[in-house]
Formats: sequence, structure tokens, C-alpha cells
Amino acid sequence: MSQFIDSHPSESDLPPVPRHELRKQLRQRRRKLSPREQEQASASLALNLLKNSDLQRARHIAIYLPNDGEIDPHPYMAMAHRKGVHFYLPVLHPIHPGKLVFSPYYDGVELTANRFGIPEPAFSKGLRRPAWSLDAVLFPLVGFDENGGRLGMGGGFYDRTFAFSRLRPRLAPKLIGLAHDFQKVKTLPIEPWDVPLHSVVTDRKVYRVK
Repeated sequence: MSQFIDSHPSESDLPPVPRHELRKQLRQRRRKLSPREQEQASASLALNLLKNSDLQRARHIAIYLPNDGEIDPHPYMAMAHRKGVHFYLPVLHPIHPGKLVFSPYYDGVELTANRFGIPEPAFSKGLRRPAWSLDAVLFPLVGFDENGGRLGMGGGFYDRTFAFSRLRPRLAPKLIGLAHDFQKVKTLPIEPWDVPLHSVVTDRKVYRVK
């Protein structure tokens, strides 16, 4: 496992700060990673995802295109694709504002920037996959703790899309947050609208959420 991450402060070095300031600090920290550090982190993440029991039988997995220093899931995708896994990207729902639907992601698929400037496949009724029909969802975190507290970009898209999982957990896909290990902090409040995670996977380990 790569040791480059030791050059960054640990969660114990972070003073208590408001959520918006913590979000800013953690985003700045991951943007400072060099291409080589990002490459090493992504390779280690891939190995930890392959060992994650929540993904062993998953065949339909939602993924994301990394930006802003987010850890890159593409090395994992390349390995899992050889095992017959199909991947999907989130698409802003044109009818239900604030929610996501998922479209197939593969080499050569045409992508267009949405209103946030994030590339996504075209919305297609024939190809879209609703949230409940996925086996697992891998999405980026800005910060997290070991008790399931998490910090995202603040849009709430995943929480609204997977709100049904609180009432019907058996029908919900495995929700797995991805992050660099240094994005772990001591504690984050769990808000009433937060959809519970099954685990958080980093370049160093898998954190099971109790």
C-alpha cells in the first residue's frame, strides 16, 4: 500500500470548523495531490474495492467521473469490467429536479456537460436505469468519519435520489462512499436527511459503517 499520504495532516490535525470551511479545507487538500499521488491512490482504491464484500455480486454499479481532486475509480472499473460488471453515470433528472437517474457508461459513449459543467450521458428513457435497480453506487465524498457521518458537495442529489432506502433498505443498492484516506475526520454530524452508507472505501482501507 502506498505511503505517500503520510505527508498530509491526519484527521487529528484538523481543528473543529464549520461544515462549509471544512469542505473548503478538504477540497484544497485533495487538489494539491500530484498526478503521481492520484495515480497511486486510485490503484490502491481499486484493490480495496475488489476486496469489498458489498461488491462481490454486484453487476450493475453507478460510478462517477472524478474532478476537483476526487479519487479516481477508473482503475477499479477496468478490472471489474473484465468480470462482466456494467457501469452507469448519474444524470440530472429532467422531470424531477434535484434527483438523479443513471445511464450506461462505456468506452465511446457521448457525454455532454450539464448545468454544473459535469459531463453526463444523454437522458434516454430506453437506456436509463432507476436508482432502485442498481446493485451498488460508488460516489465521491468530501469528508467522512468512521460512524457514517459524511460531507458532500452540498447539493443533496444522492440523498434525495436514494431517500427510499431508509424505508425499504432491502431494495436499496449498496451505497459506498469513496475518498482519499486523509479526508477522514474525527466526527461529522449525521443529519436527518442523510441516507446511511454501507461503507467508505479509501486508498488505505474499507471502513464499515455500523
